[in-house]
Amino acid sequence: MSLYGGDWSVLYRTVRSIAPEAFTEEGFLAGVWGGSWHAVGTPRQMYSPNDGTPLALSLDLDRGTAQVAVKAAAAEGVEWAALPLERRCERVRAAVDLLRMHRETLALLLVWEIGKPLTQSRTSVDRMLEGVEWYLAESERLTYGRTPVGLVSNIASWNYPLSVLVHSMLVQALVGNIALAKSPSAGGGASVTLAVALARQCGVPLCLVHGSGSLLGEILIRSEAVNAVAFVGGRAHGRSVADGLLDRRKRYMLEMEGVNAYGLWEFSDWSLLEGQLLKGYEYGKQRCTAYARFVIERRLFPQFLETYQRAMSQIKVGHPLKLENGDFPHLSYGPLINADKVKSLQSRVLEALTLGAVPIFQGQLEAARFLENQNTGAYLAPTALLGVPRRSPLYHAEPFGPLDTFVLVDTLDELIGEMNVSRGSLVATIGTDNPKIAAEVGPRLQAFKVGVNVLRSRGDREEAFGGYGESWQGCFVGGEHLIRAVTHSESGEAPLGNFMASRTEFASP
Repeated sequence: MSLYGGDWSVLYRTVRSIAPEAFTEEGFLAGVWGGSWHAVGTPRQMYSPNDGTPLALSLDLDRGTAQVAVKAAAAEGVEWAALPLERRCERVRAAVDLLRMHRETLALLLVWEIGKPLTQSRTSVDRMLEGVEWYLAESERLTYGRTPVGLVSNIASWNYPLSVLVHSMLVQALVGNIALAKSPSAGGGASVTLAVALARQCGVPLCLVHGSGSLLGEILIRSEAVNAVAFVGGRAHGRSVADGLLDRRKRYMLEMEGVNAYGLWEFSDWSLLEGQLLKGYEYGKQRCTAYARFVIERRLFPQFLETYQRAMSQIKVGHPLKLENGDFPHLSYGPLINADKVKSLQSRVLEALTLGAVPIFQGQLEAARFLENQNTGAYLAPTALLGVPRRSPLYHAEPFGPLDTFVLVDTLDELIGEMNVSRGSLVATIGTDNPKIAAEVGPRLQAFKVGVNVLRSRGDREEAFGGYGESWQGCFVGGEHLIRAVTHSESGEAPLGNFMASRTEFASP
């Protein structure tokens, strides 16, 4: 079967032929630090969320080996930082060109490893490449008067292994740092391994380890060899990372969850909203900037519900590799990252219903979009609840999946209060026909980015990115701030950020 026929073994042979140094003879994912690849660790089998197909095995490190890896990675940074910016740019540019050459292979890896439909996977690869190209074009301006911090330790979630994790690593390296990452445990290990290998083939010394965050996290955060920590994940794990930094004077960027809300007041552009609802369901809302909570002026609810149901009727959920007319299917999303995530969301829905929430919408999985007799335990159709009680965990928590909650309000104060339930979020939107309403509501929303009739996203390049309140701790990123976060200023200027209360006097050493 050809590569495009959905055969993992064919794809993986292709991957290993592109970068044989990064894979053992048995096909295990190796790690890289201190200038060479290392085939050490305990094999751990990974599976595709699409249908449970066994994928690669990563070699997970123990704590002792991880300590050695971190120190060796830091030592590799001396020579790299000493290179002129122009030389580093040449190597990063070559890496971008090589990554683009293997765009389709990287995109297919994402389809298999994290279940992202092919069109969206290609977009993820392109965003990684185009983002780094912007920093290359702006490198001289953005790095003037700045020096690298040293070793940057990256711990990221599985949902954007290339367009967030590898993108950040390449930018960190561009400005003279050594970028070390722990591959995401839930998915994306082979994607990151191949991308790191291609970068190293071009002389960009990215470093990579595999293993459990609970086992290796303390080393990747607390080690004296680590000069900065970048974390993307849930609020509970983020708080743990923050606690580990309290006695360490190092840079940190901790992106954590928050309930992103969309509020509607004096609104009438329902066709606009329909398109936004469809767009918002890409990748099953497994995004930190997904809008999960809709706060609606009560009198608008009939039109909102009609629009919502019309949008949901267009959502397509299925196996991302089940061919349609000889090509990959055009889906809104495929599986969630695993069956446990589906069970967790279903449990939260049942609990909310038991406490008095009203089921408003429940989509159905269509058998024709799946392989014959396949296990669909990792798939969940769109679901929506009205009036989730405050005592339900779903009221305050980000679902991180295809689950929406609706709240009806009668005053602007109620609307603002219900949009701010998570004590900080990354994005929010107010939908209104009235500019005065937008001007009143926007400044009172506890979100880093607020849109008026538009969706906001993570963004990069020219635009900063961060979080409000408990959704973020540390340096903001995006645009010039991504570079400021991992460099020192000759003038002693501190990076812009949302720092822990005990670290409000943070400044560049």
